Amino acid sequence: MRVSTSSPAATPADDDSIAFGWIALGATSVVFHLGLIFYGLTPALVSRPLHMALLLPWILVYMANTPAQRISGCLLTVLGIAACGYIAVNESALADQYGFIDTHLQMAIGLFLIALALEAARRAIGWPLPLVALLALMYGAFGQYIPGTFGHPGLPLPSMIGTLTIAEGGLWGSLTGVSVSVVAIFVIFGAVLNAGEAGQGFMNLASAVAGRLTGGAAKVAVISSALMGSISGSASANVASTGAITIPSMVRLRYPRSLAGAVEAVASSGGQIMPPLMGAGAFVMVELTGTPYTQIMAAAMLPAVLYFLTVWVGINAYATRHDLKPLDESERPGGKEVLITSLFFAIPFVLLLERIFNGGYTPQYAASIAIFAGMALLIFDVTLRVSLSGFARRLSEAAVTAGRQIAVIGAIILCASLVVGVLSLTGLGVKITSGILSLSNDMLWPALLLTALACLILGMEVPTTAAYVICVSVAGPALISLGLEPLLAHLFVFWYALLSTITPPVCGGVFIAAGMVGENWLKVALKAMALGIGLYIIPLAMVANPDMIQLAFNPSGALLGALKVAVGLGAISYGVIARKALWQRGALIAAGGILIFVI
Repeated sequence: MRVSTSSPAATPADDDSIAFGWIALGATSVVFHLGLIFYGLTPALVSRPLHMALLLPWILVYMANTPAQRISGCLLTVLGIAACGYIAVNESALADQYGFIDTHLQMAIGLFLIALALEAARRAIGWPLPLVALLALMYGAFGQYIPGTFGHPGLPLPSMIGTLTIAEGGLWGSLTGVSVSVVAIFVIFGAVLNAGEAGQGFMNLASAVAGRLTGGAAKVAVISSALMGSISGSASANVASTGAITIPSMVRLRYPRSLAGAVEAVASSGGQIMPPLMGAGAFVMVELTGTPYTQIMAAAMLPAVLYFLTVWVGINAYATRHDLKPLDESERPGGKEVLITSLFFAIPFVLLLERIFNGGYTPQYAASIAIFAGMALLIFDVTLRVSLSGFARRLSEAAVTAGRQIAVIGAIILCASLVVGVLSLTGLGVKITSGILSLSNDMLWPALLLTALACLILGMEVPTTAAYVICVSVAGPALISLGLEPLLAHLFVFWYALLSTITPPVCGGVFIAAGMVGENWLKVALKAMALGIGLYIIPLAMVANPDMIQLAFNPSGALLGALKVAVGLGAISYGVIARKALWQRGALIAAGGILIFVI
């Protein structure tokens, strides 16, 4: 695990005490968030500020790269915890102020909390998202000086700052509530599984299923990344974890390096659209649409399967260009090994789904039960032998990983919440919606394309979940007013917020994979765009075939619609990639398009 030290002369004992401090802080974060599930109702102005207080040390101190950052981080952390503590301790009195600041101290605390949220997001993920939030804040403060439609009447500063910092809006709004009560729980779930043998179980199952097929090493990457991504929800983390195994395997079998990197980047990006976690997007979607989590999982399932199926077809198409060999038999695990290692993820997953669908519990409660099952499994090693020392090490690793990941996602959501808060206060979202409707001439498909372009541009600089939240806040109402069902509009925006993971010029998953494989990133990106063509087409296919997301209500219609789209996607993928005559490729692409969008 990563250990931060404040001095290069730190002794091993110092290192151990610092490491123990981070383990203890991670455990505190885990206990706090799990405790909220079992404790009962906790006021939002208590749980959400404490959530922010817990994430500050991870972002500002643990992730510090220089002594200056560490010193400033320690100071900001102390002040930030005090400010968050003030909100939590005075929750009852602040609730009676209805978001209006009436003392200089409260104004100072409010301004500091906003600045701290921006700085935490900057240190966690860089400048782009904080800059978007800063522009939104400036619009809220000075938008009355903008002439024309996009100006606003003006907001009293005490009211604006108060709504964003001492009321259940802005920093402590519903998005932060999702981060506290749902996202954090599933992050802990993923951290516990990854600390044990679940990751090896994913790899072994994938190797057993696909290793012997043509392009087997690439198909192992697809299956393992889909499984791993379903709990990690992060394209970058997925590339780094599964790619460390799959990329060397493909290179060793003499796959083109650009193809090896592209396969891993595309497969790992799909983790953010694969239920149950969907990169925290599913839980944000629950809050924004009011749709039950189980229905969102059902709606997202078939499109996600189609995405990975299209990648699979693309690998077969590349096999017409290159000799894509299966995995050597010596690299494929035996049946007993597959069975044993699969238990480490199968037991918690089955328990999670059983508690949701059969027990009728909320997703966060079901995940909490599955977390305890996953923790119990940490006592066993890969041979099912009990190891107490291994249990302590794996539990410590899970605590640190969970604490850090909760902090990063929390920092992103807190910053995005400021943008949503300003949009709500000023009515800017309604004005942008009107602009989209005007530019599209009140026609759905031009509005869809405008929205897709906005998602691509914003997603280049902002994490997927934040890009989705901001885009759907301004474009979602326009799409819904043009006849799109709310859940379909949200899924459309969420998918296109993911485009930037494989689309130049900013394609994070491709950059990481290209670095791991040692190939020019643009070559990797071009192959990734061809393999991942489903990412560009499937959102539009969902609009053209809305039955496809109705698995929970019309299973036969959903499956028939998905089958038609699958055939069309397969034809397009083969036409784009396979070594065929130009007219044959054109015919395949045209036939696929007609099947998806016309018939």
